[in-house]
Amino acid sequence: MSRTDEVVNGIKRMILEGQFKPGDRLPIEKDLAESLGVSRGSLREGMSALSILGIVNIRQGDGTYVTNLDAPQLLAPMGFVVDFQGQGDPRHIHTVRRLLECEAAQLAATRMTDEALAQAGALLAEAARMVGQSPQDHERILEIDIAFHRIIAVHAENPVLVGLIEAFAGRTVRGRLWRSLHEEGADRRTHDEHVAILKALAARDPERARIRMANHLIGVEESLYGLPDDAEANSDTARS
Repeated sequence: MSRTDEVVNGIKRMILEGQFKPGDRLPIEKDLAESLGVSRGSLREGMSALSILGIVNIRQGDGTYVTNLDAPQLLAPMGFVVDFQGQGDPRHIHTVRRLLECEAAQLAATRMTDEALAQAGALLAEAARMVGQSPQDHERILEIDIAFHRIIAVHAENPVLVGLIEAFAGRTVRGRLWRSLHEEGADRRTHDEHVAILKALAARDPERARIRMANHLIGVEESLYGLPDDAEANSDTARS
């Protein structure tokens, strides 16, 4: 084990044992290096690694703090794994996204507050106005899409599930935008499917919510499989 690994594992252990809590300021560099039995250079390398992992926040001139340690932030580095595994075949990413979001919809059906249902309804009401306009603001429609799915994920009340959904769903945004721009009627179909999902959630029907989410995401998957290889590049151009 390298000295950098010792620092990373040592700080993780201290957090797990309750020596440091979310938001705590870590001891000064000299004292922390001594307590871990490493050099100050190794400590800095370890802190840089912990910062990348979302465990600490290094504030120049102020010190190093433990982050709030929320699951989405800690799972963010997993995005590289998702990107790497999805190269050349996006089906893997979309399949896992569907599994995660169907579970989230099923859980959220009995847990969403009336306020959350109203927020989701307001988003879809805005989308309904926009899909009938010409020209359509495809980027705003996509923003609404993302926000709608995020409300459902959050109200599954499982922070690990939320983090995983963010990691996978975030990697499908470019393809979804390409679909919105190039597939006639895609925004209208997406909106109608979202409405069906919301109705199932409002009815507090977990199984129907899961099925409606599955139908929606299967449709998205099927349309995206036919995209040209340069779809992501084209969608980046369209957004710039």
